[in-house]
Amino acid sequence: MLNRRVLLSLAVALPTLAGSVLAAEHKMAPMTDAQIIASAMKAAPAAVAKDAAVVAPGADGAMRVVRKGGNGFTCMADNPATPGPDPMCWDANAGEWIDALLGHKTPPAGKVGFMYMLAGGTDASNTDPYAAGPTAGNHWIKTGPHVMIVGATEMMAGYPTAADPNTAVPYVMWAGTPYAHLMIPVK
Repeated sequence: MLNRRVLLSLAVALPTLAGSVLAAEHKMAPMTDAQIIASAMKAAPAAVAKDAAVVAPGADGAMRVVRKGGNGFTCMADNPATPGPDPMCWDANAGEWIDALLGHKTPPAGKVGFMYMLAGGTDASNTDPYAAGPTAGNHWIKTGPHVMIVGATEMMAGYPTAADPNTAVPYVMWAGTPYAHLMIPVK
């Protein structure tokens, strides 16, 4: 079973029971569709977000389409009831990469994908895609606004792969795993 932190870090996860319980404990009202759309649109430039599909995880764990899109991008809102996810948008190729990560499968070969997280990123391990939380050995980092390029192994040559990177410059996250991807800060 995938751990909750990874799912939240990627911002494409299905909701967890803990998130539902937390929302109930704090008596948080669910986000309206208008709030979901507004949050999701923070992830990408307006020109991309305005025509992107917007999805939200439903109580049953299935993704619900809040708004249909027309430009090949899908965006998802943050969830104020949990420590993440942060708003995120991705193209179809990145969606396949995300599905592979969540399913512990090999990402599709030869498909470069692009993801936006212009509202910032949730803390995550830089070395372990499935880390549940910070430990002495999993190199926990915090990222600000960034874009990600996935599925472009050859393109990552020459970029830093250090376990404890300078997150203010481009670097490879999860280097040495099938899910290595290029993180590019934007400020």
